[in-house]
Amino acid sequence: MRRMFTGATVIALLLGAAAPAAAAAPASDAHATTDPVSWSARHLGRQALPERDGWAAEGTGTTGGATASPERTRVVRSRAELVAALGGDNASNATDATPKIIYVDGAVDGFEGPDDTPLSCADLADPAYTLDAYLAAYDPAVWGRVTPAGPLEEARVRSVANQTRQTQINVGPNTTIIGLRGARLTGLTLMIDRAPNVIVRNLTFVDARDCFPAWSPTDGEAGNWNSQYDQISVRRSEHVWVDHNTFTDGDNPDSAQPTHFGRPYQVHDGSLDVTHTASLVTASWNRFTGRDKLMLIGSSNTVGPDVGRLKVTLHHNLFDGVLQRLPRVRFGQVDVYNNLYRLDGDGFQYALGVGVQSALYVQNNFFALDATVDPADLLYDWGGTALTERGTWVRQGSAPARPVDLLAAYNATHDPDLGADAGWTPTLRRDPVLPTALVPLLVGPLAGADRLPI
Repeated sequence: MRRMFTGATVIALLLGAAAPAAAAAPASDAHATTDPVSWSARHLGRQALPERDGWAAEGTGTTGGATASPERTRVVRSRAELVAALGGDNASNATDATPKIIYVDGAVDGFEGPDDTPLSCADLADPAYTLDAYLAAYDPAVWGRVTPAGPLEEARVRSVANQTRQTQINVGPNTTIIGLRGARLTGLTLMIDRAPNVIVRNLTFVDARDCFPAWSPTDGEAGNWNSQYDQISVRRSEHVWVDHNTFTDGDNPDSAQPTHFGRPYQVHDGSLDVTHTASLVTASWNRFTGRDKLMLIGSSNTVGPDVGRLKVTLHHNLFDGVLQRLPRVRFGQVDVYNNLYRLDGDGFQYALGVGVQSALYVQNNFFALDATVDPADLLYDWGGTALTERGTWVRQGSAPARPVDLLAAYNATHDPDLGADAGWTPTLRRDPVLPTALVPLLVGPLAGADRLPI
């Protein structure tokens, strides 16, 4: 029987909240927070991922902190308060499995010191490290095309360790972190490592900058600067739902960075990376804007523990003015449907990276392209062999939108060809797939933070 789109179905898609909450919000919840929060915020804080909503709904599903006690339901306004709400000690919070709900109010900055005073990169640098000294020591004209080593590189590594302790915020299992209206997490990484059952919603992530990028002279033909910190990093974890968030570099884009050793000095890494055997992740209704590297699924080409893992669903996300990894996939069965891509030619590299043993299923996505972006370049072969792709529409420049067979366009201009069958068919989809023509009408205005009724 054919499934029809009703008004209720469309509204549920817009809000990303079709299923009832896992548990009703107790009337006493607000008393456990620093300030009361609205009924709608309490409801969303206790909401579980709806049934069948992507890979994170498999098996036991994803409930986050839905069963949190009043004592573990907090409103936070600073880094120190966020660390306290996550368990109290950033070094050990990753193992705190007590259910918890954390509402973020206002801006929380990873560069806040213990007394909430702002820290700079210089405050986190090892005494033996300066960028000027690093550039002088490892200039390829002096050092050669050899990986940096010695006391100055060791000082950089110690500086990275200082920053990691400060700006990497460790999240434990059974946690929901949800932003109140206007909430921002700035200059920090949410690290979800060995922490199953986590929900992150309605937050704007800004400028997770690396103060101490590494020079990698053998990365590519000319070398590259590589940074360490993602905005959200999911590692060795299952059942993670990332929904209605915005990811941006704010007023510190990589495009504004200087050039060193003839290569851009890049201070940002990914927006949402899923690596190190993580699996069962759903990312829905997020907005990624003005960034370079977006989403890496699988961090190594080595055949090993990642095989059979890295199962991720991406639906109703907006990729706006971004450059690459939308996503780049190794090994995983990754379902990419009903996403909107608005891409221009200024630095754009590719959208979908088909990596080693990847199994991308790409359906009913809409690409609004600058006239200079060729649809044949939306795919990139990183050592993969096939993907399933159907229902794609493209609007290029001012031309009308039209259906385009991306795989055929790619194969017509690239060798070797990619096959047309990823070897699987998604079954975990909450609602019928939207007709592609509707995707820009709904995803454009409704993806990202501050779109939920909170």
